[in-house]
Amino acid sequence: MGFALGPRAIAAGYKLAASERTGSTNTDAIESARAGERGPIWFVTAEQTAGRGRRQRAWVSPRGNLAASVLEVLDIAPAVAATIGFAAGLAEEAALEKVSIEAALRLGSDRPRYTLKWPNDVLANGKKLVGIGLEAEAVGDRLAIVVGIGTNIVAAPEGTPTPAVSLAALGVQISAEELFSELTDAWVEFRGIWDDGRGFAEIRKLWLERAARLGEPIAIHTGTKVLEGIFDTIDDTGCLIVRTAEGRRVPIAAGEVFFGPVRSVGAA
Repeated sequence: MGFALGPRAIAAGYKLAASERTGSTNTDAIESARAGERGPIWFVTAEQTAGRGRRQRAWVSPRGNLAASVLEVLDIAPAVAATIGFAAGLAEEAALEKVSIEAALRLGSDRPRYTLKWPNDVLANGKKLVGIGLEAEAVGDRLAIVVGIGTNIVAAPEGTPTPAVSLAALGVQISAEELFSELTDAWVEFRGIWDDGRGFAEIRKLWLERAARLGEPIAIHTGTKVLEGIFDTIDDTGCLIVRTAEGRRVPIAAGEVFFGPVRSVGAA
């Protein structure tokens, strides 16, 4: 079975570029935009060797895991484009729920619980299962937006800031091809709700319903400092709002979130 778009994605006019092996699906997508591709189009590979995660960490996807990127070329501002990551998280979570139905019936109360971690991760039982990376670049008078989604299906990396897990380790036996097809259809739904940023209020509501550790202590490493507080909400621009011990509500635009107190930063 090869990679194929889902029926909703096909009906919505998405195209597909699939490969056996590539350095990075995000790079493939942005280079195609520079060359004139205007999408929407999915790039997917059976094996990714030189991907980039947050803070330029290596994002290698061995055969059996899923590495995919979708290119959308839109007439929107970069700040608005950044909120598309929340739609991507919702799409991935919905696709995972769908492919996990058999496992849920078989495992019962031991089934995986999927939650969303700010800004762009999907967790399974509190461990990182999915990383989502955004890139944007001006092409003509529009913005090429690439959403890269990497899912640990058969294997998970070790030594990551947030402990990682694979679907196989959780008892969910599915293929990258199965998940990809469901993801492309779920993307049509949540990208439609997002509606070039006009529907972010609804995306925000749906995301918060699935947010990991909402209302609980967190620590955020911003690169220059560490801030502790309670995960209060996300605002209408997608910033994380932290409530400090002094009662201040501090917006965070970018950073690495760790659950628990400040001593958890850098753990595992």
